[in-house]
Amino acid sequence: MELNDTTINILKNYATINPNIVINEGNQLKTISTARNVLSTSEVNVEFPQTFGIYDLNEFLNVLSLVDEPRLRFEKDFVVVGDATGRSSVKYFFSDPEMLTSPANSINMPEPEVKFTLDSDTLKKVKRAAAALGHDEISITPVTGAIRLSVIDSKDATSNAYSIDVEGSYPDVNFQFILNVNNLKVVNEDFEVGISSKLISHFKSKQSPTEYYIALEKTSSYQEGA
Repeated sequence: MELNDTTINILKNYATINPNIVINEGNQLKTISTARNVLSTSEVNVEFPQTFGIYDLNEFLNVLSLVDEPRLRFEKDFVVVGDATGRSSVKYFFSDPEMLTSPANSINMPEPEVKFTLDSDTLKKVKRAAAALGHDEISITPVTGAIRLSVIDSKDATSNAYSIDVEGSYPDVNFQFILNVNNLKVVNEDFEVGISSKLISHFKSKQSPTEYYIALEKTSSYQEGA
């Protein structure tokens, strides 16, 4: 089988979430962070013939980069990665999936109260602001006719802050959801975002069948009837 660029890019993204991965038979990729606060699924247009574990995903991706147009031939305990000419190859052994961190079950996402669109350009601006200000929190609050994303330090009320407004919908309640910037390890695409008062967020890509479930910080608040 041949791995296309789309699949490789998903695997590169997943390596930022968890250094290891269990790839199941079929065309769905899944990963979960070691802290189990970020989970992602994606459907790819290749079919993996068996379930196998990769202990060091970045190392595996580096192996793929050793050959042009990598072709994979699967055996029971290893995969042979070859190039298009058949002249070079790498024998790469699998790891026991039982020893790796992988999602046990799918997430049953509660109905989100807050919804908004987050395009890739806005996400880049938020991440750049977080890096410039040295903050690691994004505050999500309502403003008239929109939703405000603010890069803040919730422990310091006098700290500098960056804000940008996005289109969205929400009920007539007072809320402040806090999302850790370090958990926003998503592909460079546009997303429809839903946030539940149960402190879980859902990022669904508008360009590909890729989804992320990201836990919110416990300092978040949602006050009905406010």
